[in-house]
Amino acid sequence: MENGRLAIAIGSDHAGFALKETIRGGLEKAGYAVEDLGTPSEESCDYPDFALPVAEAVSSGRADRGILICGTGAGMAMTANKVSGIRAAVCNELYTAEYCRLHNDANILALGARIVSEEDAMVIVEKFLSTAFEADDSRHVRRLGKFDAVERKYMKA
Repeated sequence: MENGRLAIAIGSDHAGFALKETIRGGLEKAGYAVEDLGTPSEESCDYPDFALPVAEAVSSGRADRGILICGTGAGMAMTANKVSGIRAAVCNELYTAEYCRLHNDANILALGARIVSEEDAMVIVEKFLSTAFEADDSRHVRRLGKFDAVERKYMKA
């Protein structure tokens, strides 16, 4: 991982704890500013309790991007996407990690610790953090506007 300019909020449940620790260490070594929002151990816990603080950190602008880890990534993404301004994507392989950034401007990466290896997870994280949104492509900007319209219509602000 090269670019240490982004502030990253990271969180996991018990199933994702070990992978979170590995990713956090790699990010810190690469010079990223990392805010670890838990869980602090492998003791059984509920993923929404850790997805929400990461989503709030990204939504508020305190963090540029977020990383969430649970067994599959799905529960974390479902929870995070309830927060205004969040576009969390489950990316347990490289292609999705790249294209959710390029086309959807995803701001939170959700990973499945029971699905991806540590090595693959680190490559996925690097791709997610180093890929820029294609803001000069009007199709993608138009579609994000539609995301925002759905959010305004259905979410309580």
